[in-house]
Amino acid sequence: MKFPRNARIFRGQLDVAPFAAVFFLLVIFMMVSSLVYTPGVRLELPVADNLPGTDKPTPLRVAIDKNGRLYFENKGIEEAELSEKLRNAASHSAEPLTLLVLADKAVTHEMLVRLGTVAREAGISDVVLATLPRVTAAPASPSAQ
Repeated sequence: MKFPRNARIFRGQLDVAPFAAVFFLLVIFMMVSSLVYTPGVRLELPVADNLPGTDKPTPLRVAIDKNGRLYFENKGIEEAELSEKLRNAASHSAEPLTLLVLADKAVTHEMLVRLGTVAREAGISDVVLATLPRVTAAPASPSAQ
């Protein structure tokens, strides 16, 4: 089968209308995607520099939102049930456990102290607060002299 070879390079003016239509469709998709619900708990961690971390391989994680609700293993939990789960985890662990607290910056000091007390009563001695690093400018490169 022989195909005709009459294809020529387009040398006319481009029409702007298709490009504008695609652009406006992209704008509409961006606006609609910002309205889509994202599941999860919104936390604003405090910002701090040079705080010690933990070298334990997998610490237990507890999140507290700004309303004081507790979350353990990605589920909402009451304080009594959290105490029971922490006590169970501490009793089944061969090594001492660390509790990593992901607390919103609006959480009161009283709530953090109460969570630390619950952890200590459950047998967990190390409690570490999660923070975000401070955003700094990149170091300036030395200029060639």
